[in-house]
Amino acid sequence: MSMIASGPVLSQPALAPRGVYNFSAGPGCLPEEVLLQAREDIWNLMGSGFGIMEHSHRGKTFDKVLAEAEADCRTIANIPANYKILFLTGGATAQNWMVPMNLLPQGGTADYVTTGYWAQKSFEHAKPFGAVREAFSSKSENFKFVPQKDSEIAYDAKAAYAHYTSNNTIMGTEFHWVPTPPKGVPLVCDMSSDIFAGPLDVTKFGLIYAGAQKNLGTAGTTVVIVHEDLAKKKVRENPEFLRYETFAANESRPNTPPTFNIYLTGQVFKWILRKGGLEPMAKFNAEKAKLIYDAVDGSGGFYKGHARPDSRSLMNITFRLPTEELDTKFISEAAKQGMVDMKGHRSTGGVRASVYNAMPRAGCVKLVDFMKEFMKKNG
Repeated sequence: MSMIASGPVLSQPALAPRGVYNFSAGPGCLPEEVLLQAREDIWNLMGSGFGIMEHSHRGKTFDKVLAEAEADCRTIANIPANYKILFLTGGATAQNWMVPMNLLPQGGTADYVTTGYWAQKSFEHAKPFGAVREAFSSKSENFKFVPQKDSEIAYDAKAAYAHYTSNNTIMGTEFHWVPTPPKGVPLVCDMSSDIFAGPLDVTKFGLIYAGAQKNLGTAGTTVVIVHEDLAKKKVRENPEFLRYETFAANESRPNTPPTFNIYLTGQVFKWILRKGGLEPMAKFNAEKAKLIYDAVDGSGGFYKGHARPDSRSLMNITFRLPTEELDTKFISEAAKQGMVDMKGHRSTGGVRASVYNAMPRAGCVKLVDFMKEFMKKNG
């Protein structure tokens, strides 16, 4: 007897409520309406009769997916035409070497602002390509803060670029302002974990990059927004697929791109637009984070935040309890109550609640209620 289905599935079964809030730092939570749309489009995209993961990256249907993703991205942040929007692979980590490979000339220098684990990695990975220097570091104080003004950063007016990480997922710190390097020095930013969490003036930057899996979509694609002059810049002979110019000239698809990941990022862009754009998103994120920080600050020291108050992240809220044993118990009991993946990074420990754009307010309220109850029982 044949085991092959004799016909198509005519309808999909209803989905049971998931019952959990995903506080993971990444891959992070996604909007439920985006997931439900993806469910349909995996089966049948735009009435084509087959799904997004089966469509040719050169076909007309994916042409539309890609064009809409770029157009919506431009609309969200009012990105000018002289900036290229690229969808690359390799995660944000690959940008740690693509940036200096493409922008740092032999014998040149570049400034790095190191305010956390990944900012430090960016600095270390750039060293083989030139004389990179730390223009600012908070490492000596365990990365508890970011600079608050340009005068704290020792810029080099001759640097090929200045690089910083806008949000530090592990330490729970975030820039709430945009640095301004000397005239002629392009600003480069790893914006992986807070891109489109609030208003963004792209014209202040030469290049922005962001792994999609925290605030834009799923792991597998990295969004790069780069000024066209930097996209064409040539400082050395690089392999073809490690040049921004290659991807800018070929609509991000000189070879087969991660089509599903680009599609899903495009769906998140549409969701942000339906929510009203970046200003409402900023207000929403600030309100969510305040709920949890108020619980930390009002605990009488039972919960102790890592970040200095002026540097607190709205995306990744990090804190510790009085003992490591209580940290472990807190994380375990929270998971049993449907609040998962709050264990701090392996390099730091503690608790980390990531509340990206897609985290609903109800998830933060539930966490705060749990924090108060846990303190009553264990304080």
